[in-house]
Amino acid sequence: MNQQPKLLVNLPPTFFTHPSLKDEYIRLNELADVRYRSHNSPEEIEEDLTWADSVIMWSWPLFSGELLDKVGGLEFVGQINSGRQTVENCLSRGIPLSEARHAWSPAVAEMALGLVLNGLRRISDFHAAMRESREEWVVQFPEDIDVQERELAGAQVGIIGFGGIGTRFAELLAPFRTTLRVYDPFVSESAMEEFGAKKTGLSEVLSQSEVIVTCAANSRENEGMIGAVELNLIQSGAVVVNVSRSMLFETEALLARARKGDIALLLDVFDQEPLEKDSPFRKLKNVYCTPHRAGGIIPSVQRAIHALIADYEACLKGKDMEMKVTEDMLVCFSE
Repeated sequence: MNQQPKLLVNLPPTFFTHPSLKDEYIRLNELADVRYRSHNSPEEIEEDLTWADSVIMWSWPLFSGELLDKVGGLEFVGQINSGRQTVENCLSRGIPLSEARHAWSPAVAEMALGLVLNGLRRISDFHAAMRESREEWVVQFPEDIDVQERELAGAQVGIIGFGGIGTRFAELLAPFRTTLRVYDPFVSESAMEEFGAKKTGLSEVLSQSEVIVTCAANSRENEGMIGAVELNLIQSGAVVVNVSRSMLFETEALLARARKGDIALLLDVFDQEPLEKDSPFRKLKNVYCTPHRAGGIIPSVQRAIHALIADYEACLKGKDMEMKVTEDMLVCFSE
């Protein structure tokens, strides 16, 4: 009788008790002899990793070359998100690596669309005013209408980063018939044309767009890509949304640009999270903050776990993995 493959599933404890994932674990238990653990450090995970043939996990602990050499040859590593160290060390040892970050993309793209509409139509401002009975009703029409209240339809839109989030956001924009410019040096012009988008430089995206959405990966290559010079290219009245990572912007420069008060800035991500209670971003009327909620909903978690199990099963059967990481993808990963 063939021995069952040995699989370590290393995830936060609540992943194992949430009812939405019950069927996925039933499926796993049919595929392998599974250990469910919640290790946070290399020292904690080493024993179970030595036992296992494969592992499904989030991104921590990171896999050093020393740890991988010590635990022996893994046949599959599946991660919800991966750090560059883990990616480099797995690839250099020929360990198949699957990464499910694109499971978050649909939810993040929808959040981006919601934030854009909020910035254009001031939805959260009106809601807050109504809650406090301080709303202003239109009396003289159209004189009382704020000219910054605009439609998304027909707008000039710029996307920075055209991976899973950016492409899904472009799909969502289709009914709005926008003029779409994209900055992403790693994506071909033909790939963008499929979405009706024009590939341009960063300066053009920033200077020509009424709406700007940052979706780029949080890699070392992208850190601080938008500083004071770039921020000053943004036109007055623009709506700027960040659903990626705060490190794409130079924070002090972003704060200085926001303080001019002539753009709407909608942020889901920050240098420090939770955001400091005294953060100046909380106090500016033209800045709208959400607590890093773009991708983190139950359907995202279900997609991620389902995708990793599918790739694990494909690996066991010698078939192609949908989420396989390759050398050319390294620029997408942070430290």
